[in-house]
Amino acid sequence: MSERARELFGLLPVTLLVTAGFTAVLLSRTANVDTVTVSYGAFFLACCLFAHLFIRARLPAADPYLFPLAALLAAFGLVMIYRIDTDLARDQAQWFVVGLALFCATVLFLRDHRTLERYRYVIAAAGIALLLMPRLPLVGTQVNGAFLAVNLGPVVFQPAEFAKLAIMIFLASYLNDTRDVLVRGRFPRVSLKHLGPLLLIWGAAMFMLVFIKDLGSSLMFFGGFLALLYVATQRISFVLIGIAMFFAGATFFARTVTHVQERIDIWLDPFAPGVVDKAGYQIAQSIFAQADGGLFGRGLGESLVELPGGGRILPAAENDLIYALIADELGLFGAAALLLAYLLLVARGFKTALVASDGFSKLLATGLTAVFALQVFVIVGGVTRVIPLTGVTLPFISYGGSSIVANFVLLALLMIVSDSARRGPERSTPLR
Repeated sequence: MSERARELFGLLPVTLLVTAGFTAVLLSRTANVDTVTVSYGAFFLACCLFAHLFIRARLPAADPYLFPLAALLAAFGLVMIYRIDTDLARDQAQWFVVGLALFCATVLFLRDHRTLERYRYVIAAAGIALLLMPRLPLVGTQVNGAFLAVNLGPVVFQPAEFAKLAIMIFLASYLNDTRDVLVRGRFPRVSLKHLGPLLLIWGAAMFMLVFIKDLGSSLMFFGGFLALLYVATQRISFVLIGIAMFFAGATFFARTVTHVQERIDIWLDPFAPGVVDKAGYQIAQSIFAQADGGLFGRGLGESLVELPGGGRILPAAENDLIYALIADELGLFGAAALLLAYLLLVARGFKTALVASDGFSKLLATGLTAVFALQVFVIVGGVTRVIPLTGVTLPFISYGGSSIVANFVLLALLMIVSDSARRGPERSTPLR
């Protein structure tokens, strides 16, 4: 069976999941279920089939599992958001279509991903500008104490979702050119010249921690950089130095910056008197919801999200705490199955890096996959109280146009690298 045939067969059960999920949610609300759930599944299948035919024409040798896994996560996200609010689900479906359109546009116009190397400094400047935008007057928007969003009238988006792509492209290109210097000699040279990139990215992570007040994105970017640094140099010493620097900086700012200190205090004891009903309410309700689900969950649409008299018992259920809602309604087994889907996608991403033939492709696939995996870890770890809760989204599942669009572009880049690697160097020229 060809790669594209396997991809097509992988999309069929995803469509069934959409139909079954919407049906289950409707059954929890009313005993009468009409053909609307079938139309939802048919619409989703039509969108995925269009993207599949586009992949078949432009990327015939790309990994056959990446797109079905992403479609599975997006479908599951649509079902969960529909369970929370039908209007939000309608918006998310529109952003899903926009994400697929940008996915196809990326594949169409970026015929050879290696051309990105020539524009690495322009891409890096664009990434830094995106990170600064939430602090600009008039357009910057503060969310839960962190500067995460930009408000441009009818459009509100989170620049960090797109900045992660730009930063990973720049780092992959830069480390591909300089890794020979970094690995020269038996022991790494610790001069400023050689540790310059590490210090620069560490400084950027600390800047995000203090100036933007975004601990999650700071951890995500710096972790992605350390993954790239290790793959480029094969020196675990650089990674250990980087981890020590990050924790030293985070500890210092946790003691000196009020916002960071508050996040740490809430994480350490969200059930403290005077905290559990105020600043710690969100993480406390997250823990309660996951405990309420048990092993098998309460069923789709059966958990308590809104109070009968109005108000949310599970705040931000459509974005920050959507994993807690999943664990409540599908139980520990359902939440573990979701994490398994993420692990499979991450494994295919690293598989793409392994089969890539040139250094830039390997580093680009590694960086994109690592930052995707870290984003999942940051939000799931925050909701389960492994690390402090931050405002990043659960990729493809949380409500938000910025997240789903940016992750579809990330998926397109991975599939472009995969197609080039699987076709081999003798046939790696762009398709005409």
